[in-house]
Amino acid sequence: MPVYTLPELPYDYAALAPVISPEIIELHHDKHHAAYVKGANDTLEQLAEARDKESWGAVNGLEKNLAFHLSGHILHSIYWTNMSGNGGGEPLAVDGVGELADAIAESFGSFAGFKAQLTKAAATTQGSGWGVLAHEPLSGRLVVEQIYDHQGNVGQGSVPILVFDAWEHAFYLQYRNQKVDFIDAMWQVVDWQDVARRYEAATSRANVLLPTP
Repeated sequence: MPVYTLPELPYDYAALAPVISPEIIELHHDKHHAAYVKGANDTLEQLAEARDKESWGAVNGLEKNLAFHLSGHILHSIYWTNMSGNGGGEPLAVDGVGELADAIAESFGSFAGFKAQLTKAAATTQGSGWGVLAHEPLSGRLVVEQIYDHQGNVGQGSVPILVFDAWEHAFYLQYRNQKVDFIDAMWQVVDWQDVARRYEAATSRANVLLPTP
């Protein structure tokens, strides 16, 4: 079976400055994200050993570790591609992302309403966590979710398409304890083309759960 690998950044460390400093990008990707990849692979090995020995005493902790590290790997992999030095603004039909813009307006009433909700969700996570825009396949609508640590408080089956990392390692070296300032600045680097591609992919598998709400 394949193991998880750390994806390369789609830009250099300085590409998102001044919103995110090169030092933060380097540490965040090369150290923190890499640790989640290693943690997921190590936990899979430990689970395989437990199966071979039929030794299940640690299975509860191992399953929690796998969820934590694997969710961290997945969310960070989305996070890097969600951003661009040429990003920002809002999704518009003229930029080829009209379907995403329409979905946001339908689900939240307006882009302004969506932006305010995701900003508050990310900025008010208790401790470590994420603010996420996700496609919910049962209804076909977009929802904002708070993710505590890496996996809690999530609607089952929802597909994340835009993620804001609100862990301290994502901003503290530059923004200190002003998490809300970091979240506000994040809107300047959102790559709506990437978000739109993820939305299209998510809607193409909309009936993966049940056919009706």
